[in-house]
Amino acid sequence: MNDVPAKMTAIEISEPGGPEVLRPTTLETPTAGAGEVLIRVAAAGVNRPDVLQRQGAYPPPPGAPDTPGLEVAGTVVAVGDGVTDWQAGDDVCALVAGGGYAEYAVAPAPQVLPVPAGLDMVHAGAIPETFFTVWTNVFERGGLKPGETLLVHGGSSGIGTTAIQLAVALGSRVFCTVGNAEKAAACEALGARAIDYRAQDFGAVIAAETDDGVDVILDMVGGDYTPRNIEALAIEGRCVQIAFLRGPKVALDLNPIMRRRLTLTGSTLRPRTVAQKGEIAAALKATAWPLIEAGKVKPLVHGTFPLAEASAAHALMESSAHIGKIVLTV
Repeated sequence: MNDVPAKMTAIEISEPGGPEVLRPTTLETPTAGAGEVLIRVAAAGVNRPDVLQRQGAYPPPPGAPDTPGLEVAGTVVAVGDGVTDWQAGDDVCALVAGGGYAEYAVAPAPQVLPVPAGLDMVHAGAIPETFFTVWTNVFERGGLKPGETLLVHGGSSGIGTTAIQLAVALGSRVFCTVGNAEKAAACEALGARAIDYRAQDFGAVIAAETDDGVDVILDMVGGDYTPRNIEALAIEGRCVQIAFLRGPKVALDLNPIMRRRLTLTGSTLRPRTVAQKGEIAAALKATAWPLIEAGKVKPLVHGTFPLAEASAAHALMESSAHIGKIVLTV
């Protein structure tokens, strides 16, 4: 720890509000407790939950730092008691419960993964939150299997581009919804059939281009999409909810769920236990890491901002003009 400063620069949420409330500040550098590693951050991904936290709508779980940021990549500089898998000098990426927008961050050792061979820190910093989210929701809760069909809403987002690539690489047919021709082209380059929701009804396209509907839907829209999702599902289909851009409340006809034996489910990642997140990490290392290292899957990075310009990164995210991930560099 001799080369670790006592103080560090981090981004604080000065008060709930717009992107302008994100400001650089000086904080005590955290230390690695038992079962944890301290990472000198090189890159930190920006995600929708960070925006919600900044707005005051998604408080960090008990014990997590107030500093936003759910994923980092960097170099281990210290390990806590009981950590044997990592040592100072290891290049890693990690899922954290908060604190990523900073020069140093602490991560539970089970949530740490090696930087995949051939990837730089910026791309590694774009992995954890989206890959953990997609894996647990599409492949574990949704049970997507090779040969099945997936529909991803918000296909050009960080979550969407990750889901498309992993599903295609593992043998599924993928549809996605997007908001313009540029986003459609980007998603189709990744192997998806893109549907412009401003010009087309995704349900009509699914009905015309599949025998029975899709097997799994990954939805971050909610609201009026929910009954349309139900109609687009095949028999035994599964719809997995991970966000509600159009609101969480909706009136539903339950008949199709019973008749076609459908499953409506969903999850959040941040409140899960370290052990649960460690199980997801192990699954990713076994299945996704070889795909990344073989060049079959790669996080799509739209652009980077210096840590001090986190407010500009949030403004871009809220504009929805980006394709893929936005990353802060430290």
